Amino acid sequence: MKLIIGLGNPGKTYEHTHHNVGFDTIDILAAKWGVSLNQSKFNGMYGTIHRPEGKVMLLKPLTYMNISGECVGPIMDYFDIDVEDIVVIYDDLDLDKGKLRLRQKGSAGGHNGIKSLIQHLGTQNFNRIRIGISRPPAGMKVSDYVLSRFSKEDQPLMQDAFDKAADACEYSLAKPFIDVMNQFN
Repeated sequence: MKLIIGLGNPGKTYEHTHHNVGFDTIDILAAKWGVSLNQSKFNGMYGTIHRPEGKVMLLKPLTYMNISGECVGPIMDYFDIDVEDIVVIYDDLDLDKGKLRLRQKGSAGGHNGIKSLIQHLGTQNFNRIRIGISRPPAGMKVSDYVLSRFSKEDQPLMQDAFDKAADACEYSLAKPFIDVMNQFN
């Protein structure tokens, strides 16, 4: 089984914020594939679908961003999912808004959700799709920025990024991730 994980924070307060780009991308995939994220386990909401490429699970950890690994690790253990079969989607302050960067491994780069995943998975080697959100404006705290919503001007750009990230996830079901990186980076 393949597992596509969108990182974010649960609840209306955090919907469509900079930190929730992973959740937004999962929502696009769920709508496109007709999957309901109506199952719950290990403090995560998920849904599964049987596709021509095999079984796929879409997951939103509801643990809050900084402890995402507390959901993902047990889900992977319970469903016997290998680390090579996951893709993690999350925000990146160091990429321009709307840019995608796909990688097969790497450090957390200061991202607490990824730090938690690395800690719980015991490896930095997992497929990831980083969606650029840019740095906050001068004088704004990073914590306030990542929990704020996109401006009306930025929404079309970000919607395009979510669509491309969803396409990359779909492409990854049938192709090695290195091919996905070459196609979408």
